[in-house]
Amino acid sequence: MALEQTDVEKIAQLAALKLNESDLAESTVMLNNILQLVDRMQAVDTNGIEPLAHPLEATQRLRPDMVTEENHRDEYQKIAPSVSDGLYLVPKVID
Repeated sequence: MALEQTDVEKIAQLAALKLNESDLAESTVMLNNILQLVDRMQAVDTNGIEPLAHPLEATQRLRPDMVTEENHRDEYQKIAPSVSDGLYLVPKVID
């Protein structure tokens, strides 16, 4: 699939891009190169190849899923201007 310059003009208009004639011609060539690359990539036979979670097959370091911070809720709510049922109350700003 190749794009014509009129296609690129329409795409530029939809994207609210203002391209002059030289930019339009250059963009048409670049987009067609990208589409050719996608066509070549889609033509590759990937049957029997398992997808990778990471392109470098790196192992991700994981830490234990446990709470490491202390709960300071009561201390913080003691100094809050207004609290009710464990929630901070703030004045109404918008009617």
